[in-house]
Amino acid sequence: MRASNGYETPTGEATSGATMRGAVKKAGLCFLLLGLIAMPVYGMSGGPSPENLNQDPTVEYGCTCHNPSPSERSVVMITGIPVMYGEEETYQFSITVADTHTLSGGDGNTKAGFLLSSDSSGNFSWADDQNIRYAERAPDDISHSAPDDDGVWHINWTAPPSSPEAGVVYFHLAGNSVDGSGAADDGDYWNILTFSINPPGTIEAGDSAETLETRTIAVGDYEALFVIEETEAEKEAERQAALAQRVYEQGNLLYWTSLAALIVGAVFQREVLERRYDEGPEFLASELAYPQAIRRGALSIASFVIGVRWMASDTSISFPPLSIVEEGTRTYDLTVFAIGCAFFLSAWAAYGVYRTILAARSVPQVKDVL
Repeated sequence: MRASNGYETPTGEATSGATMRGAVKKAGLCFLLLGLIAMPVYGMSGGPSPENLNQDPTVEYGCTCHNPSPSERSVVMITGIPVMYGEEETYQFSITVADTHTLSGGDGNTKAGFLLSSDSSGNFSWADDQNIRYAERAPDDISHSAPDDDGVWHINWTAPPSSPEAGVVYFHLAGNSVDGSGAADDGDYWNILTFSINPPGTIEAGDSAETLETRTIAVGDYEALFVIEETEAEKEAERQAALAQRVYEQGNLLYWTSLAALIVGAVFQREVLERRYDEGPEFLASELAYPQAIRRGALSIASFVIGVRWMASDTSISFPPLSIVEEGTRTYDLTVFAIGCAFFLSAWAAYGVYRTILAARSVPQVKDVL
């Protein structure tokens, strides 16, 4: 269609097509941006790729996508490694990847991942709850399937069978401690270690037993792990906490001891005054005295038996109970307090039996007969 000014105006069909092409381009751009944003997340949750940014094996040269070089701040450790493996024998390994700042009680990264290779020698296996999978494009290697909060994984490695090619098995372990931001940035740290296990027959039976035991292999900041020096502020905080605990324990002991002494003193004073003025408990009929004495006697015996059992037991009585709280939760040891309460209740109930007997033996008054 041509307009009066000589220019051709677009038809409705052409306008609709242009609008649709623009919408498709915008939608494609949005999907591309979403994909770029999600790439770090997918990379972390599915484990590291077999090659780093330099196209070198990640398990041997590290995860350069997080940082260009390894960091002593990242501790990579594996335990349960034998010096010599047996044919088709299974060994249990434990892998630990952590930030030294977190290990030393400071603020640091709390999520971690790993990649382990045995150069296709032997086989790896693991429990279903370990969040481990076979590595991407490296079916003989294993890695994390999701970033782990404690950075600890337990795996099994079965040594290869006897063959002419059987020899030293070389392992490569790469681990990274990440800040959980979802992006590969300077807040992530990685480290690598390499170790080997000798083939059968390379260690003589006469060698020392220590040589044949399993070992722990680690790489990272040794000073931050094993030579941690407490600051003056930390020492003072520990001293104040110990002082507060001691004041609490001694205060409780004095309070309950004083309370028990006051009760016993009051009871003793009443007994003395009753005898001095020839008084006593009010008359109690036998049909009421017998059931009361039996109840109090049973309570006294039961409390005494419970107190003796608690004294003989090695199990402490704590609050909150250890069975319902998480490990590491602060609890208070109430063993001594509970034992003291049991014996005090037993003595109090026994005194109640004595008072019941006195009441049954009292001379009935006129008001008791009517």
